[in-house]
Amino acid sequence: MKKLLHKAVLERRLVCDGAMGTELMLAGLEPGGCGELWNLTHRERILEIQRRYVQAGADCLLTNTFGASRTMLERHGCADKVQAINHAGVHIAREAFGDIDGYVLGDIGPLGAILEPYGDLPQETAREVYEEQARALVEAGADAIIIETQTSIEELGLAVEAARAAGAPCVIASLAYDLSMDKTFYVTMMGVHPDEAARQLEMKGAHIVALNCGTGMEMSGAATVVEHYRKFCALPTMVQPNAGLPTLEKGKAVYKQLPEDMARGVPQVLQAGANIVGSCCGSTPEHTLAIRRIVDEFNLSTAKNPS
Repeated sequence: MKKLLHKAVLERRLVCDGAMGTELMLAGLEPGGCGELWNLTHRERILEIQRRYVQAGADCLLTNTFGASRTMLERHGCADKVQAINHAGVHIAREAFGDIDGYVLGDIGPLGAILEPYGDLPQETAREVYEEQARALVEAGADAIIIETQTSIEELGLAVEAARAAGAPCVIASLAYDLSMDKTFYVTMMGVHPDEAARQLEMKGAHIVALNCGTGMEMSGAATVVEHYRKFCALPTMVQPNAGLPTLEKGKAVYKQLPEDMARGVPQVLQAGANIVGSCCGSTPEHTLAIRRIVDEFNLSTAKNPS
């Protein structure tokens, strides 16, 4: 029987996949299109993307369901397909692993609205929407739920509770941090600091505390945030930094950090204590392969010289 993800990462460091959005655009998704709907309409293209990540050495695959909540799908006129899209996302990722016993992480992104009292979205509505998506992912067999690219600790805490209520065997809570103007600390757009996040998410019942995306969030920054996490909670950690800083070319954000450049920062993030290392915006299967090599070296070294 496969170990629960948050237990497995205590034995060895794992590698997660990279960006889905970048690959979808390369596969033909038009700007503003619903990539999650491709789970139903272009299944083979999603399968091919995820197979490339598996071939690159990913132990964990995020499902193509980042924007597959009811509130996000409403914008594309397909809110009635919440269950079908999320179920398909899990099944495609599982198929991509083939005979490999990897971990499928049911991906849930922000709801695209601000919670009351600062915004118009009632908390109970948000809780219902998160639980609906989480339940669909769990029903389809996801090994964990990852709630990512969050900036509000209130919304993320609510989502963690919803995922737990939906029966998720493991809940990963991930925030998007930006580097401060003076380049001295990381904080989310809503003013959440890593130490506060670590304390609150552990109390809310998350199994793994994570980071992804964010302006100025590279491997070195990820290491800094992980150090804060480990000071303020006992949870395993996961990082998914971007492929460098984007540049604007022909109206599009382009990430130019090469796989070998990203890989140079992986030892630092592993030494800081990251249990799962992946990548976010602008990364490719080539970045995953470069990360895999460093993680394998670290795991081998640790096995030979256990602390």
